[in-house]
Amino acid sequence: MKRLFFPTYIAYNFYNIYNLTMPANYDNSAWFYDRLSRLVYGDVLMRAQVYLLQFIPANAKLLLVGGGTGWILEDLGRVRPSGLKIVYVEVSSKMIAKAQKKDTGGNEVIFINSAVENTTLAAGFDVVMTPFLFDSFSDQTVDKVFGHIHTLLKPGGLWLYADFRPAKKWWQHFLLTSMLAFFRAICNIESMRLPDVDSRFKRHGYEIFAQQSFFRDFLTSVAYRKHNMQALPL
Repeated sequence: MKRLFFPTYIAYNFYNIYNLTMPANYDNSAWFYDRLSRLVYGDVLMRAQVYLLQFIPANAKLLLVGGGTGWILEDLGRVRPSGLKIVYVEVSSKMIAKAQKKDTGGNEVIFINSAVENTTLAAGFDVVMTPFLFDSFSDQTVDKVFGHIHTLLKPGGLWLYADFRPAKKWWQHFLLTSMLAFFRAICNIESMRLPDVDSRFKRHGYEIFAQQSFFRDFLTSVAYRKHNMQALPL
């Protein structure tokens, strides 16, 4: 049996004892999520996302999925004060309620409280951004979500991706497993391991436009460009 650190063991068994059956949702953590992030990681999760904002062109049509409490909308407004048409998709109603209170400057924002794979948005986005979206998904959900977002991004468009990388050091393993176990107990996330999202980008013909690592290579921020080609078969 795989060994778990003590805090992870407690959270993992809390989940098993209560056997939560509700779909994953971050409503339960909305009131403390940003504070917990800063407590554990400082400002590094924010910096990993802000790094990507420079690649959003003026007057772009942007799909932002999993933006949480919406603090990034204000940073986005400082980079692009006006002209953006943003569709903000967030599954947590409490998170999106916080996001709706943010100052978005002169940018137009449409808020959608739903899982992105359940939306019926029109294709043709210039940019999609998925900050720390996939790290808690099962492989099946990753395929569904990735495939749906892929169809919404126009050929030649940019996919701005920020997330954790597989742990290579003990402290990374500790942080990652503790985090996933905690949010599995509190928010009923699906997975206790990181999915291989890189392989999905490769299979769908994306090329890396720009890339930056953070937190001793534990986090990665990548700007991918979509090619006009069909996904390769599995």
